Amino acid sequence: MAAYDDGGSRLDSRMHSHNHPHDHDGHSHHGHAHGSAAGDGRRERRLLIAFGLTAITLVVESVGGWMSGSLALLADAGHMLVDAAALLFAWLGAWFARRPADALRSFGYARLEVLVGYTNSLTQILLVAWIVYEASFRFLQPAPILSGMMLVVAVIGLLVNLFVLRVLGGHDHDDLNTAAARLHVIGDLLGSVGAVAAALVVRYFGWLWADPLISIFVSLLILNSAWRLLRRSAHILLEGVPEGVDVDELRRQVEEGVGGVREIHHVHVWQLSGGQRMATLHARLHQETRSDQAIQAIQALLKSRFAVSHATVQIDGDAGDGTACTGAHCTPSS
Repeated sequence: MAAYDDGGSRLDSRMHSHNHPHDHDGHSHHGHAHGSAAGDGRRERRLLIAFGLTAITLVVESVGGWMSGSLALLADAGHMLVDAAALLFAWLGAWFARRPADALRSFGYARLEVLVGYTNSLTQILLVAWIVYEASFRFLQPAPILSGMMLVVAVIGLLVNLFVLRVLGGHDHDDLNTAAARLHVIGDLLGSVGAVAAALVVRYFGWLWADPLISIFVSLLILNSAWRLLRRSAHILLEGVPEGVDVDELRRQVEEGVGGVREIHHVHVWQLSGGQRMATLHARLHQETRSDQAIQAIQALLKSRFAVSHATVQIDGDAGDGTACTGAHCTPSS
């Protein structure tokens, strides 16, 4: 049995570049290549700036919500408290993800980003539950609201959230860490919009129930996004098949698209973190096929058609290049 690893694969573009060739039983070869960490410093700085601005706005909204008696402002302040912590953890996650692999974590720390995204989505769901709970009491016992102060503070929060969203900029679809941070900021932005709307309604129509009603509406919007992020990050943590990958189709394409491959089995595809797809599979080859050429062709196909950046291919049975593979060893055929 001969097993080969894609030694030229890029496990993580944020990790420091290094290769580790290994030899097992004299015939198994493994290698890991890590890209440079260039470019992530900018993302970390953005997250840190966003954290500072969010923390300052949190204090302003907390004081303003308490003085004006607005649940919408207090809810948004509570949201920003969670978000300030989320942005801080997002920054820590991005910083840890750039650390190179070590003896205890051979794939590095990239999965911390997914763990941060999962945790952040849970905190959003808990926050929604708190807002709905508080709003139910406001419907039963409306409290007076200083709409003028509420409006000023809400507008300040709205402007700051717009600026923070701009600071964070766009993010890659598979970057769950930054996606989680942006989710929190978008939630803050929606909360600020709701607070502005509630302040205007209370000020010009005197409808006190608008404050808790808008708080619940904004919470439902947050809940939808948080639930989608929770499902996606949990899927990665559970080693689920990446989005857009059909294992049966992958097996069929390898068997039909790589010459000399007789059968593919024991196929596993997962993600180390967002965008870093991994795969392992076993292959049986026709007698005339060279195992090294087949392995390279399989890895190339997986990379080009399924975006698998790191693949381990194991050849079972007769390798086809004068080598008989049994157990853990390959020996020349007689």
